[in-house]
Amino acid sequence: MKLYYSPGACSLSPHIMLREAGLDFSIVKVDLMNKKTESGDNFLAISPKGQVPTLQLDNNQILTEVTAIIKYIADQKPEKNLIAPTGTMEHYHQIEWLSYISSELHQNFMPLFPIIATPEAYIAILMKKLMLRLTYIDSVLAKFPYITGANFTIADSYLFAVSQWVPRTKLDISELVHLNAYMDMIKQRPSVHDALKAEGLI
Repeated sequence: MKLYYSPGACSLSPHIMLREAGLDFSIVKVDLMNKKTESGDNFLAISPKGQVPTLQLDNNQILTEVTAIIKYIADQKPEKNLIAPTGTMEHYHQIEWLSYISSELHQNFMPLFPIIATPEAYIAILMKKLMLRLTYIDSVLAKFPYITGANFTIADSYLFAVSQWVPRTKLDISELVHLNAYMDMIKQRPSVHDALKAEGLI
């Protein structure tokens, strides 16, 4: 498999998952502004959406979108227990968290980045919304070591990838002690450390 990524983007989530699952894969860095891979290939010819993450399977099929990719990866190695079995409430709660992270965190973070010209008044609204969401997550992490309970799952890979954007904003999460402890703990996982190192983030 081949993962097309941009350093520190949401593609960090499937990158972590590929390492957690122990699958054979390679990574290809993408310049999202120019839609070129690091070797100069036209990224749009590979993934017409022009977005990361994009996962190219060994049979050359293409899969896009974070939640679809990380679920696919988890399903390749059910013995790793990275997602609960389909049909269980645990499974649906994990999917519930993926949806929440995507709609309430991921989408609200994007307009805060300098590449997007966002009006200051709207930025203030987004910052308030994000703090409310992150405070809720902090309250959940006060009860459980991982976001869906006792074990690391696909939801944690996505939550970590998105939450590590906080330092790129003016959000102050210093009082969210459980979230901060969680982020520090997740960083210690070999899969996460290796993914961050491979992307040049540490």
